[in-house]
Amino acid sequence: MAASQSYYGKVARRFLRSPLGVIGLVLLLVNIVGAVGYEVIAPYPYAEIHPRDILHEPSQEYPFGTDNLGRDTLSRVIYGARISLGVMTISTGLALVVGVPVGLISGYMGPLADALIMRIIDAWLAFPALILALAIVAILGPGLFNTMIAVAIVNMPRTARLVRGEVLRLREQEYVTAARALGASKRRILLRHIYPGTLGSTIVFASLLASQAIITESSLSFLGLGAQPPEPSWGSMIAMGTRYWNHAWWLSFFPGLAIFLTVFALSFVGDALRDALDVRLGHN
Repeated sequence: MAASQSYYGKVARRFLRSPLGVIGLVLLLVNIVGAVGYEVIAPYPYAEIHPRDILHEPSQEYPFGTDNLGRDTLSRVIYGARISLGVMTISTGLALVVGVPVGLISGYMGPLADALIMRIIDAWLAFPALILALAIVAILGPGLFNTMIAVAIVNMPRTARLVRGEVLRLREQEYVTAARALGASKRRILLRHIYPGTLGSTIVFASLLASQAIITESSLSFLGLGAQPPEPSWGSMIAMGTRYWNHAWWLSFFPGLAIFLTVFALSFVGDALRDALDVRLGHN
C-alpha cells in the first residue's frame, strides 16, 4: 500500500511540474464546473428569448452577445459544455469498457482468437471515423443518445488495438513468464499481471479518445445530427452562426473557441500524464 501511494505521489508531482498539463487541467476543471453548475453560473436560461436584443453584440449585459432569437450566447456556451462533456465521458467510458477486454483477449488468448479479432478490427478501422459515425447516426436517427453510441462504436476498435499491443509486449516479461511457470491460470495472469501494466497507456489514450469524441460530437451537431433544438451544442451553435458571420461574428467564434480550448486542454493533460507515467523519464 505504501509503495502504491509513493508511486502515485511521484506521478502527481511529475504531472504538476508540467506547466501545460496544469493549464490543461485548469481549463478542464472550468469546463466541468460550468457543466455541473450551469443553473448557478449561467446569466440566463439557455432558451430564454430577449426580443429587443436580437443579435446584440458582446456587451456588459451579454458578454458573448446574443443570437438571432435574442438568446444569451454565454449561457448557451456554458450549457453546451454539459452536452460535450457528457458525450465525451459516456462514449469514452463505453469505448474503454468494450475495447479493453477485447484487446486483452486478442493479445493473450492465442493466435486464432487474435487473428479473428484483428481482422474484424482492421475492417472496422478501414472506415474514416467521421464517415462511420455519420452512417451509424443515419441508421439510428439523430439525437444526443445515438451520438454517444456512434462515437463509442467508432472508438472501440482503436482502444482494443492499443491494449492488444500492450499485452503482446507485457506477455513476454519475466514476471509473466515466472507466473506461467508456477502454474497460474490464464485468467489470473491476464487480470493480475498483464492488465495492470496496460493501465498507464490506456489512461493516456483515453484523453485522446475524449478529444476525438468532442470533435466528432461537434461535427455531427454541426450537421444537425447531434443534440436537437432547443438544446445548444457547440457544433450546432457554430452551424447557426455561419449564417450571420458577416455581422454577428460572435455566434460562431465563442463556441468554436470553447471546442478549441477543450480539445487542447485534453491534449495537454494527455501529454503530461504520458510523461508522468513514464518511469524512464522519471528516472532521467
